[in-house]
Amino acid sequence: GQVLELLRGVQRGSEDRRRSLSRLRWALQNKETQQKFVSRLEGSIRTLVGLFTSSLADVQMEAARCLHELSHSSDPAVAEACLPATSYLLTYLSGHSVEFTELCLYTLGNLVVESEAVRKQLLPQGIIPVLASCIQSPHEAVLEGLGYVLSQLLQAKEAPTEIIPAVLDSVLPQHMLRLVCSGLRAGMGAAVEFAWCLHYIVCRHTANAALLALGALPALASLLLDLASESGRDAPEGGRDAPEGLELLVCPVLRCLSNLLAEETECEAQVRDERLLVALFLLLQRLLQPYPSIAQEGLWLLNNLTADEPFFCSALLSLGLLPALLQLLPCSQMASVLVLTVLCNIAEKGPAYCQQLHRQPTLPLLLPALALPDPQAVGQCLELLHLLFLHCPEAAADFVRQGGQRALEQHQSTPALQERARALLDMVRQPPGASNFNPCHATLPAFS
Repeated sequence: GQVLELLRGVQRGSEDRRRSLSRLRWALQNKETQQKFVSRLEGSIRTLVGLFTSSLADVQMEAARCLHELSHSSDPAVAEACLPATSYLLTYLSGHSVEFTELCLYTLGNLVVESEAVRKQLLPQGIIPVLASCIQSPHEAVLEGLGYVLSQLLQAKEAPTEIIPAVLDSVLPQHMLRLVCSGLRAGMGAAVEFAWCLHYIVCRHTANAALLALGALPALASLLLDLASESGRDAPEGGRDAPEGLELLVCPVLRCLSNLLAEETECEAQVRDERLLVALFLLLQRLLQPYPSIAQEGLWLLNNLTADEPFFCSALLSLGLLPALLQLLPCSQMASVLVLTVLCNIAEKGPAYCQQLHRQPTLPLLLPALALPDPQAVGQCLELLHLLFLHCPEAAADFVRQGGQRALEQHQSTPALQERARALLDMVRQPPGASNFNPCHATLPAFS
């Protein structure tokens, strides 16, 4: 009854229309009221859209706020009831106040999440060209809202076939890259949104050639260097306070770099800069305590840098970063596997590399790794030992002295591991022969 009253107040066009709209907006924060409003009240949406197109700015603003409340509903039926408003929401992105444009953007973003019907209607209505013209706005708030809409669109199931191609045909990618890379100066909020947008495009693997042609790899690598130097800049003496929002930008940037490197083997040449490793370890060191998941993200990238590339393997050793890498072993199950994978990438490069690994205290850390409950980590550990014993026989002797034989014998009865454990025991018991099982060393796609 109360909502009907409010709707009548709004329809009557009384003096208090704006106040009725304002009260309606509060009422529409309730889930049941939203459903009642769109399904049971005749002409309710038509009335609301009529007011949304009003020439009175304050009435129009209140109607926009009501639509925004409706867009928050998780019921697709409510989102679909708002279909008549979509063409106006798009039209209004090109003018009006910043606050009004921002409200229209977030309303669109919310509707896009809930309803495929809304997405199907917005594409022919020209949402991509409209967003492309909006992305040149000087207003941080507008850009952040636009990033939100775009990131919702790019996560849709039909994104690879219908949305990503349209985005790539527009000026959006170059501006997204520009905004991500200027985030530290221009605005962190928009940079974070657009970094996730780039990630959603990159992990679908359909657009990487286009992004690489725009210089995405060197640009993101250079941003990583900036993020690392920035992460230490504002810290008080002995403290570790990174600039606000910095950690939110690091994650999607690491993922984009990882996935672009996984895609193309010749990509490493574009980022062959040892400062990248230093930056990566600095960020891991600064952000690991408050954000433990960063270890996994950083190690994906490190794996993809070292997988086929002797340059980064050499740099990691010559810059003395091995101890920092070994410290990440106990971070998490996934981190253990990735650290061991990176060590395999290094060991696979041959005797000189294996001798350097052996000189560092690598072996004592591998004994606890053999006792991990995760078969994937243990398997990777066995791969590493095989490479070390093959290329550096004195490592095998040291391993036995440290009690390694017993650690290996425990895996003789594990079906997935027994063959490799036995092969290693043979190597330990006799001079190295031509035992050959293939080490695991591939670039890995980061998380979608």
